[in-house]
Amino acid sequence: MEWVLLGILVLLVVWAVWTYNRLVTGRNRYKNAFAQIDVQLTRRYDLIPNLVKVAERYMSHERDTLEAVIQARNQASGKLQEVAGDPTNSEALRQLSGAEQGLSGALGRLFALSENYPDLKANQNMMQLSEELSSTENRVAYARQAFNDAVMQYNILREMFPNSLIANNLGFRRAELLEIEDPQKREAIEVNFQ
Repeated sequence: MEWVLLGILVLLVVWAVWTYNRLVTGRNRYKNAFAQIDVQLTRRYDLIPNLVKVAERYMSHERDTLEAVIQARNQASGKLQEVAGDPTNSEALRQLSGAEQGLSGALGRLFALSENYPDLKANQNMMQLSEELSSTENRVAYARQAFNDAVMQYNILREMFPNSLIANNLGFRRAELLEIEDPQKREAIEVNFQ
């Protein structure tokens, strides 16, 4: 009887250590995935001032739009720094998501206004910066998907019974997805038959 109890105790300890290590691995994977988002967003933020400088030469009457882009960029960059310090901070992640939505909106207005300036659209620097920004947006989307996949796997692992017993008692908090809404993707497509 003593051997059976000892065997059960050993199995419980082995299971607890194994579960703890899997939770740590999952948490580190989603933190690493966020580091990739950090790299891409930082690249994006670094491109924006150059884009605004080129646009300033042509869009002197659109100062409010240019300032809004820079302000949105600075706000998003600050939120990124908060989240980079602790990717487990759910509130900071939600604030980053909101700041990114604001930045995307401001950039969208800038590009819409640039349509009114043919010389700006034809400027080689503007075309190159726009292309780099577009390429970076694709990388951000890919990195965000990888992050969200890692978060989902971690959350499933921590919420499964009996893993949840260890996760809840050892401080493994629920991780939040990084969802950046693009309002243009939500709009209905208008079809005009003439």
